[in-house]
Amino acid sequence: MLAAMPPSPSIRPQGAEPPIRDRGDACPGALRLHSAADGHLARVRLPAGNLTVRQATALADAADLLGDGHLSLTSRGNAELRGLADDCGARLAGLLRDAGLLPSERHERIRNILASPLAGLDHHTPADVRLWARELDTLLCTNESATALSGRFLFVLDDGRGDVAALGGDVTLVAESGGGPASGGPAGPGGGALLRVGDDPAALRIAGADVPRAALAAAACFLTSAGASGSGAWRVRELPDGYGLAAHAVADGLRAAGIAAEYVADDPRAAVIESAYADSSAPGIIEGPDDRRALSVLAPLGRLTVAQWRLLTAIAADDGSGELRLTPWRGIVIPKLPATAAAHRLRELAAAGLITDPASPWHRISACTGRPGCAKSRTDVRADAAAAVAQGTPAPGELPVKDLPLQGLHKGLPVHWSGCERRCGHPHGTWVDVLATAEGYRTSVVRDEAHPTAPAPVPAPHPTS
Repeated sequence: MLAAMPPSPSIRPQGAEPPIRDRGDACPGALRLHSAADGHLARVRLPAGNLTVRQATALADAADLLGDGHLSLTSRGNAELRGLADDCGARLAGLLRDAGLLPSERHERIRNILASPLAGLDHHTPADVRLWARELDTLLCTNESATALSGRFLFVLDDGRGDVAALGGDVTLVAESGGGPASGGPAGPGGGALLRVGDDPAALRIAGADVPRAALAAAACFLTSAGASGSGAWRVRELPDGYGLAAHAVADGLRAAGIAAEYVADDPRAAVIESAYADSSAPGIIEGPDDRRALSVLAPLGRLTVAQWRLLTAIAADDGSGELRLTPWRGIVIPKLPATAAAHRLRELAAAGLITDPASPWHRISACTGRPGCAKSRTDVRADAAAAVAQGTPAPGELPVKDLPLQGLHKGLPVHWSGCERRCGHPHGTWVDVLATAEGYRTSVVRDEAHPTAPAPVPAPHPTS
């Protein structure tokens, strides 16, 4: 553990009161199953969304043999199995363990690592941050103190394009193509990285070789601050005033761990670039070096049948590099196909019901589980969202153009349907919130997590119940 740090100002949206946590988080895992209305649920953490063909096959077998025959993709690039029986825990753990999906059972719920899904696959990638992600996962799984992190604490590794940097990481590192502290110099993929904690716009410049250790050390700083505050905080944004983390305080912790850090008062990459999300989330064929292609597809509302999953796995095995990548926009990337096979395979995936066209009305539409899977939901939001898509509208009704920063619902804003006020799985940044209420759906634009616009009631396409 790092030495205790002095309290520092909280970096949190203005006016937001931090919660006091008197218990550990209840996030499900692969070993801690969650009881849902449709059976038990298991969430399998997949750092950086990485899966080998063998591991993907094991998940398909688990869904087939133990679950409801489907796999769900999460907004953190993880996979969920639903409809599990009460007594399947040991058998599920055995399947996952044999496939190498449980490198440390004590750490399995904290392996929350997002990385740019297209890193190393296209012509615009300044760094393969996925190497950092693998090393960070190894460090996490061998660090005893890290087990105190909550199942919601999130590490984000952005390759410099800005596609995942704004997805709400507690510790975020954005790759730089050069630079690094003068004492260390760039020694990792693509040079160094800028490290941010929570919502602090300031950053620390870290040498490439130190990035994985720096991410873990920053998490240790959080645990120290959370323990000193007595708040039981699960995430950086929950730290109370006087104990919040800022870059200058984390720099002291990094130096205590022997990691050089250069303070950057105004991180130029802290701003969200709207187009970066659209570019990386769009399905289709990605042109890469050496005449190789990657296929990027989306699952409608993040849900796949085992047959669709096995088709993806077969393509990765037969024509790809033997791996798949799950994305935070509930999609799958198959890397490194020969150019001659890419178009045919994409048509095959489209015929199987996956989203392969960026112009698809399903692109950038998501939903919570809804009924019947979630007892808290007021309605079957997935069926309602599907009905709205069939009618040609991503949300039930249009908001006034003045309320939409991108001039209308059809200009690229993510749309998320929720069955209750928890809004599980909602996007980050600016998005359209479609919330089921007792009177019908209410639609509003959320410009950030703290300040949604006033809800505008509109008729629901189907009555709620």
